[in-house]
Parts: sequence; C-alpha cells; structure tokens
Amino acid sequence: MRILPTSFPIVHFLRPVGLGMVSLMLSGCFYANTSQAPIATTYPYTEQQRMQAAHHWDVLARHEATQILQRERVRFRDFYITPAEESSASAYSGGEFGRGFRTLLTSELVSRGATLMTVPTANTANIHVDVEVVTHRDRGFIRPPVGAFTALTAGIAVATIPYNQWSEPALALIPGAIAADITSGSWTHTGNEEVIITTQILDGERILYSSSNIYYINAGDRRHYAPHRVPQAPTTPTVSITDTW
Repeated sequence: MRILPTSFPIVHFLRPVGLGMVSLMLSGCFYANTSQAPIATTYPYTEQQRMQAAHHWDVLARHEATQILQRERVRFRDFYITPAEESSASAYSGGEFGRGFRTLLTSELVSRGATLMTVPTANTANIHVDVEVVTHRDRGFIRPPVGAFTALTAGIAVATIPYNQWSEPALALIPGAIAADITSGSWTHTGNEEVIITTQILDGERILYSSSNIYYINAGDRRHYAPHRVPQAPTTPTVSITDTW
C-alpha cells in the first residue's frame, strides 16, 4: 500500500512569505522612492466665481469699499481714484471694466462717508486698479462639479423605473426637471480665460492697502478688461484709381 504525502497548510503559507522576503531583500539594491521628475498632483477642491455682468463689478466694488474703510491706516484719508490709462490705439481705452469699476467704487466709498477728491493733492491717498487677463492655452482634464457623476448615474437609474413599471414613462422626467429648476442657476463652465483684479492704495512710495481677486470670464468679454489684447480684424488694402496721368 502506497501512502500519499500529506500537504500541510503551513507549506502554502510559507511560499508567499518567502517570495515576499526575497523581493524585499532585492529592493535594497535600489531606491524604491525615486523618480526622474516630480510626479504631478492636484490641488484640493476649490471654487472660483465667474464674472459676467456689470452687477458683478458692483459686488466687487462693495467688497473693496468695505475692506478699505475697515483699515485703520486709510479709513480717514482723502482718496483720489486714478483714472484708467488713456491709449489712442483702441476706442475702448481702459476697457468698460476699467471705467465702470472706478465709477462704482467711487459711489460705494462716497455713500459710506469717505472723502474723494477730483484731483490729487499732497495729502490724498491714491487708489489704483490693475487688471491682468490670463489665457490658458493647454489645460488638461478638469473634473466636473462635485456630485455630477453621482447625479447623472442616479438620474439614469431612476429613469429606468417607469419604463419597467409605469404606464406613463414620460412622468420620469418630472423629478429631473424639478432638480434642474433648483440647481441650474449654479451651472457654469470653467473656461480658459481668467482675470486678476488688484486694488491698491498708495501714499507716495508706500502701499497702504492691496487686495487681489481672481475670476473666470467669458472669452468674448476680454475687451472689457484688456481691449489692447483683443484680436483686430485685418485691414483691407486700398488702391487709389485716378484718370490723371
């Protein structure tokens, strides 16, 4: 009678352990936590507002007026708002935002009791507004808003129920329509155009106040903020024709 060898469970346990120990020993021959270049990572989830109405300029003007009058260094000073730089190269010199925001900021400051001068003096603190448009030309994948995939999946799942059980499948559209009515006001796209708006108060060579805000803007609204960067239509050459020799 032949007796077959009995396989012990410990043998099956030691095999992967031994393989792991060998791999660990071999890993000492090189650095495991190395890379030829830094590995790209993303930032924590944040949100950024889109500026696409003159009312949004007014919201920013109210914010800046509040911040300025809360600063002890400047709240009791006389202000002069420096006008937008004049340029003969464009009919929209300074841009609609440059002119509109200064007017809105003037109204907000005056309505709160601040003193604004029409001309600069030796004692005025000068308010400067700087605008910088940023255009991204090669952005990678940008994730949709939080919950977008979950809402889409849930909507598809709910929509399949009436097709299987209800006599009027079109009723499945009602919950989605209600959700759209509630949330559609917060829908927007990321886009490739941003604007950095900086408001500063200067006293000679000293910067007494500085505040910068970043917003998304629509590509077609670039002329509001940087008219000199709006592509111009090519000029058509003209040829003079005369019968004079």
